[in-house]
Amino acid sequence: MHTRTVITRLAVAVSLAVASSATLAATPINESRPLAMRGRVEIENPTGLIEVRAWDRPEVRIEGSLGAGVEKLDIEGDGDALRIAVRYPDGGGFSRLLGGAKRSEPTVLKITVPVRADLDISAVAADVLAWGVSPSSLSIDNVSGNTKVAAAADEVEVNSVSGDVDLTINRANVEVDSVSGSIRLSGRLGREIGVESVSGKIDVQVLDTPIDKFEGSSVSGDVGVRTALSPHARMKLETVSGDVRLRLPRSVSAEVRGESFSGSLRAPGATIDRPEHGPGSSFRHRYGGGDANVSVETFSGDADITLD
Repeated sequence: MHTRTVITRLAVAVSLAVASSATLAATPINESRPLAMRGRVEIENPTGLIEVRAWDRPEVRIEGSLGAGVEKLDIEGDGDALRIAVRYPDGGGFSRLLGGAKRSEPTVLKITVPVRADLDISAVAADVLAWGVSPSSLSIDNVSGNTKVAAAADEVEVNSVSGDVDLTINRANVEVDSVSGSIRLSGRLGREIGVESVSGKIDVQVLDTPIDKFEGSSVSGDVGVRTALSPHARMKLETVSGDVRLRLPRSVSAEVRGESFSGSLRAPGATIDRPEHGPGSSFRHRYGGGDANVSVETFSGDADITLD
């Protein structure tokens, strides 16, 4: 066979193989389903991206692309509740992701939902983005992907292992748990907030809205909180080796207690008590009428309270 003919045929074969691979790696998604304005949407995508946006229509639009090795995208449910899940050839989907997902390319899901629809999102190594939604309930479970949300809601719960969590939330009571990822939480939040981390940094900025209950804890990550307190609010911050930085309004009315085994304590006007023999330090100080109750405890981390 002529050399030029062989080369031409090889070039065509390579081109077809590349085109076929590209097609498999990016199978387009373009689906729509009806959903009540206050319906519910469950989304599962182990790897890639989940991006959710809101609109004022009683339907869900699903766009994006399926990665190579993905069997299909399952869409189940009715006008009240939908379940959208990435499935793999081994039949595992989310529950057997360690088999199928590791052999597959990432899947991108871009989903538009009714603005008031409740959301339950699950991911493993996928980034999760949610913009402009306003559900009664927003729940996100993510293992190693990053999570970023800008939403107004009644209740927000986020669980993460190693991915960072960045939440801008209005109205909602919030619960956030992380192992090694950092947590950033801000907005005009609801009355009750719980934040817990093992080694990740925690940064909470509550704008304008005084809180009723705040619980924050960390093992080795630093904890920074800026908030106002409602009358009779209860706040508790705990760390092992992480530092605590608490900023309260100058007009705060609270009884504040601090305790540390080997870290330093600082609070405006407070007298730091130290035992004559042995480690440890503590203080108790009243600001204003002392209506709210604030407790700060560390083992070896420093605790610094300031009034703005």
